[in-house]
Amino acid sequence: MLLGSALVVGGAAALPAHAATWQDTALSGGTVTDSTFAGVRLGAADGSGATAHDIVLSGTGVTWSLHGTVTSGVTLSGTTISYVGNAVTSPPDVVVDATDTAGNAEALEIPVTITGGSIQTNGSPVTVSVSALIDTNSGGNVTFSATSSAGVGDALTFAESNLPTGLVSGSPTLTYVGGSAAPGTYSAVAVSVTDTAGAVLKGTFTLTVDANTVGTYGDEVNPFGNGFDAYQQHQYSGAIVAGWTATSTDPATNFILNAGTHPGAYQFEYAPRDTASGLCVSDPGGGWASDPLRDGLLLTTCNTGPWQQFIPQSNGTLKNLDTGLYVNPDGKGAQLRGAATVTTWGGSVYNWTANASLPG
Repeated sequence: MLLGSALVVGGAAALPAHAATWQDTALSGGTVTDSTFAGVRLGAADGSGATAHDIVLSGTGVTWSLHGTVTSGVTLSGTTISYVGNAVTSPPDVVVDATDTAGNAEALEIPVTITGGSIQTNGSPVTVSVSALIDTNSGGNVTFSATSSAGVGDALTFAESNLPTGLVSGSPTLTYVGGSAAPGTYSAVAVSVTDTAGAVLKGTFTLTVDANTVGTYGDEVNPFGNGFDAYQQHQYSGAIVAGWTATSTDPATNFILNAGTHPGAYQFEYAPRDTASGLCVSDPGGGWASDPLRDGLLLTTCNTGPWQQFIPQSNGTLKNLDTGLYVNPDGKGAQLRGAATVTTWGGSVYNWTANASLPG
């Protein structure tokens, strides 16, 4: 097996014994296969006989539960909603969730009348369901959406599970930013959407992860082909980091991608001719009097300080952990610097590119 390959086994990846550390660069999701709610003939009606003062729920293939905050004294046992207490003026609807064995659910919003020791329906219950759970790939992230029968007023919450190690669930977007999952294609990744009323729809999809190996040689490159550059190949603490055409043969644009000491952060070590220099890209935040720009990027001795920790953002930009500023270019050959906002022309978007993918 080649280093970095991922064998998919039941939706999880089996990695080599000496697995690499990865920086995820993009995610893409296949079509979501939605579950089908298995419950049928859901309903709620006033009881009779022994349940004359209660509401009785009906339906097959489901278990029932109360949802949200209910009026004090209202309880549910099996399929029977009961009330103990005094009369309540204008009580809120009682919401119950019907959940099938797969975890999908529909909700009943039941208008009620509450008198002393009695709860009865006050009109027809409204069924709330979720449908059309889909995903959209954009900017290396996977964003989920769905439709609630209750309309836009009901918020939807999304969650993903059975993810490869190194990715965390997101709502509504599953992002590669800060991810360290091994590259590969992962089957049977699960996603669920939950409506405010408790309606749930589950689905599965195939997830593809693109990633670079932490510790490999390359450069951070923007869409215009300009990357980090040790100005005039200077190799000393305090040397300027400029923007320049990144190539695999230019020693000034050769760096090593290191894992940061802060979650989701990375460190960029200057490595001319694939030789580590012990100098890392830093935004000293004005701490160097010799820095031409207050937040200009420099090479400084590699350490675990926050000035050398850069966190990729969901829009492809890089933010310094200490200053909170974005890495911005100022034209080819000019020093890179930190700024509170990104460029409007797209030059602040950087992607780690291994030497093998850089022009010669």
